[in-house]
Parts: sequence; C-alpha cells; structure tokens
Amino acid sequence: MRTPQLALLQVFLLMFPDGVRPQPSSSPSGAVPMSLDLQPGTVGGTLQSSSEATATRPAMPGISTVVPTLVTPSAPGNRTVDLFPVLPICVCDLTPGACDINCCCDRDCYLLHPRTVFSFCLPGSVRSSSWVCVDNSLIFRSNSPFPSRVFMDSNGIRQFCVHVNNSKLNYFQKLQKVNATNFQDLAAEFGGESFTSTFQTQSPPSFYRAGDPILTYFPKWSVISLLRQPAGVGAAGLCAESNPAGFLESKSTTCTRFFKNLASSCTLDSALNAASYYNFTVLKVPRGMTDPQNMEFQVPVILTSQANAPLLAGNTCQNVVSQVTYEIETNGTFGIQKVSVSLGQTNLTVEPGASLQQHFILHFRAFQQSTAASITSPRSGNPGYIVGKPLLALTGDVSYSMTLLRSQGNGSCSVNRHEVQFGVNAISGCKLRLKKADCSYLQQEIYQTLHGRPRPQHVAIFGNADPAQKGGWTRILNRHCNISAIICTSCCLIPVSLEIQVLWAYVGLLSNPQAHVSGVRFLYQCQSIRDSQQVTEVSLTTIVNFVDITQKPEPPRGQPKMDWKLPFDFFFPFRVAFSRGVSSQKCSVSPVLILCLLLLGVLNLETT
Repeated sequence: MRTPQLALLQVFLLMFPDGVRPQPSSSPSGAVPMSLDLQPGTVGGTLQSSSEATATRPAMPGISTVVPTLVTPSAPGNRTVDLFPVLPICVCDLTPGACDINCCCDRDCYLLHPRTVFSFCLPGSVRSSSWVCVDNSLIFRSNSPFPSRVFMDSNGIRQFCVHVNNSKLNYFQKLQKVNATNFQDLAAEFGGESFTSTFQTQSPPSFYRAGDPILTYFPKWSVISLLRQPAGVGAAGLCAESNPAGFLESKSTTCTRFFKNLASSCTLDSALNAASYYNFTVLKVPRGMTDPQNMEFQVPVILTSQANAPLLAGNTCQNVVSQVTYEIETNGTFGIQKVSVSLGQTNLTVEPGASLQQHFILHFRAFQQSTAASITSPRSGNPGYIVGKPLLALTGDVSYSMTLLRSQGNGSCSVNRHEVQFGVNAISGCKLRLKKADCSYLQQEIYQTLHGRPRPQHVAIFGNADPAQKGGWTRILNRHCNISAIICTSCCLIPVSLEIQVLWAYVGLLSNPQAHVSGVRFLYQCQSIRDSQQVTEVSLTTIVNFVDITQKPEPPRGQPKMDWKLPFDFFFPFRVAFSRGVSSQKCSVSPVLILCLLLLGVLNLETT
C-alpha cells in the first residue's frame, strides 16, 4: 500500500514555497531524537524543548535543517529508554555471560542505554537511522506510515522529521585499508592528542566509564588510591606495581618478583601479605572521592578464601600470596555494587636469588548475575574467527585456548605459555632442562612440553563453537616421527620441533565474510640421541602457520557482444546500383529496399 506515502509527498509539494525542499539527514550511530511521536493522522504542531533535540547542521536558505541528536544528561540513570530495536545477531558479543566493552547490543551488559557507560559503540552493534526534516509550519497533518517527530533546532524553529526506513544503512561498512601512502593522512584526519593533562580541576565524573581506573579508599590513613593489577614488564617479567585496573576490563596478568633477602621481605613486603589485597574499600562511583568517608559510596572488599599472614619458620617463608582473583559486580551507571577477592598462597624457601611468580585476575560481571553463567570461556568470534583472537581447542568436554612455548628470562621453558592467535603466524622456543631418565620418559615429557597440557584433540571450526556440540569441532591430525627410519638400535628418538599447520577459509557473503578453520595438523620433527648420552638440556621450537585456502568466486561478466563480420564485397551491388543514372536509380530502389529488409530480419532473428 503506497497511498499514504504518496499523500505525504503531495502535502510536501503543495505547501513548499519556491526554493524549499526537504533536506535528508542521518543521525549518528546510537544518537536518537527524544521527542513525542506524531502518529499517522495527527496534527504536527507539538512544541519540544530545546534540551531534547539540538541542531547540528547549518541552516539552508529558506528552511532550517536539523540533525536529530541526543543530549546525554550529566548523571544519566538506567531508566533511559533505548529506542533502537535489538539486533538479531550481536557480532561483538564474544564473552558469554559477561559484558563486552563497547558492545552496545550485548544483552549481558543489562544496560538500557549503553552509550551512557561506553565511550562508543562497536560497528554492527547498533542500527543506523535516517531522518528527513522540513519546517514544521509547512505541515498541517501527517499521514506518513513512518515514525514522525517534531524537533527544535538551535534557532528555536520547530522541525518536522520523518524516520525513513532505509535498509541500506543497516549493512556492515567496509573498513578502510591502511597502507604506506594514506597512513599519515588518516592519522592526521582522525588522530588527536595522545596524552591528556594530569592537572585537571573539573569535578569527578558521576559514574565509571569503560577503561576508567577504579578508585579505592583506605579508612585507616584516609587516603584515596587506585585498584592495582601488577603486570610483568621486560624480558624477565618483573612486577610493575603502578598498573591500574580498568573498569569493565576483565583480564589476567602474571609477573615475577625477585628477592635479595627473602628472610626480611617475608614479613615486611606488602606484596606478600594477604591483608594488603582487601584492607580497603572500593568507591562505588568516581564522585565518591568528594566525600570518601560517606559509607554510601564505599563498597567493602569481601574475602572469600582462607588467608593467613606471612610467617618465617626456619628456612621457609610460609603463606606467601601467589594468586589474587577479584570478582567485581557492576550495575551500569550506578557503579560498583559488590567486590570479592580470593587468594592463593604458597611457601618459599629462603635462598639467594629466590623468586616468586604471582597471578592477578580481574573479572567483571553484571550485578546479581549467576556465577555459573559468568565462568563460560569467551568466544573468538561470532560466528567467524576474528584475527588476533585465541584459537580454541578442545580436550574431552573442556575448551581452552591453544598455546605455544614460552621462555623465561634465562631461556628455560616457562609454565605460562603464549596463546595461539588466529591468523597470526608465530615461532617460539625455549630450553627444556631434563634429568637422566629412560627413553620413554624423555619422549613423554618433551611431547607434553611441545603441545601443552592437556593435549589438544580438536579445534573449533568457528569462533563461537559450543563444547557440547561435537559437530562444531574438527579433529587434529598428527604426524609423528618415523621410528623405522632410525637404524641405530641403541638410540632414542626425541621430538625437538612442533609445527602447527592451520588451514582456514572465508565463507558466506563477500560483503560480510566469516573465517572458519578447515583443518589442523601437528607436524613433529625429531632427532636421535644415544641412550648412553647424558641429556641435560634440549632446545625446543614451536611454529604456527596459517594457510588461507579461500576459493573466491569468479567476478561477474556482462553479456557477450555480437561481432559481425561481412564479406569484403558485400556492398558491391549497392554501390553499382547507386552509381548508375537517375533513371536506373529509380528502377533499382525496390530491390535495394527488399535486400535491406531481409538483412534486418536476419539480424533480429540472430539477436533474439
């Protein structure tokens, strides 16, 4: 039914003065005009306040044009209505049961208006909208089938706008290709100041935004500080204490501490003491720093595990903190609601050059969300893999990220391993120190070091594969060393290298391709050693190689063109006929016309 739309166009054309035409405008992604709807058949004359809609485009001669935008309040709450419909597929929802930062379509964020918390919305997480606006005085009655609203521009002129159903705006946009020629231009066009001044006098914000440092308060000393998450720096991975924890940034870090005199540091170093990780409160919102002693803004840190104070007993430092895990529950713009911490402790032997490796984990989830839903492993794509995300492996019913060898500062193999990132070729190596043992033990130990524990059995075909559905996983092919090729009977064949070969391809539409894994193979390289040889150190290497096997379709081709070729003397009778006299020409008109008609008929039959 197109009658209402045609009627609206007739109203526009009849009531426009000369030189006036409607100006289309597109609202930014996520910016929605907040005004009363004019349903079909209602009079368009409702006055809106200037705080609900602002003009963002210059006025044209004869008519004021506006772009409907949303003015975010200084202290928004979660009662703001989200006017965008929910997207059927949320491509940026990579963490099941948890909120992904800047993913405005993630249902796990429990945010009615995500833009109040997120600094921006990821591409594909919101719908685009387009508006066509004219002066409201030109419209007497709206009979448009599309939503219509009245806005107020910066000049105080009311504008009547119709929301156009433009489906082309809701398709994914292609990202710009960056190369050496346009890198500087793009950086100058879209770049800004790299650092902000630390001397800021404005009042603290009303709520946390994604990535903001989390404020803490020590009541004993009346000191405001930041929640720290130490991270490793340098080749040795030394602990950097000044690394702040970011709001809504769930991540884990690992670092190493070295002690010159562990006997004195055992009870004096606060990093080893469990109490230093929960003897403070967390500010619910940043504006709490203006009145930190107000209990309304303070969230206590709840200890959920057993924690004892460090104790030096003989040659052993007991109850040293080895792992810290924070669980933080948030409620959108209302801030942090609950903080809990669990600690892991170990014992260290007092000796010269003693070291300790610590793990720090931060996990954010929505307030009152079940813990079982929050421990689900994150996705590497939805559905297709995203370049740089972990390659998912499966052993039994447990999924995890495939890993590579990682070396410590002295070159020996570390317990912590590198993640295999999809689409990123990598090579790593380390030295494995072994004790004297039989051949079977050496082979088993080296194999486990190369492929990690547990041994990967399957690889996810897509980035959102479910461990419970075996059809979404492909089995890993293994190619071991050829033992029969070894002639020596008193030799031991040990693996020294593992190459992980991953075949992948794009599937789906060319406008929105999805990467999937077609097959994976483990290729081992071995060397032989004699049983009598004293093996103390073996150099191991792991290689990851991604091979793109995408078969792109042939480009579309147009219809073939007819290439007519006539004999060289085809027009000879015509030239002879027209070269004669006037009398002869009059007599030859009929045969010439007959030949032309026959020729045209043949051509028409060939083309049809």
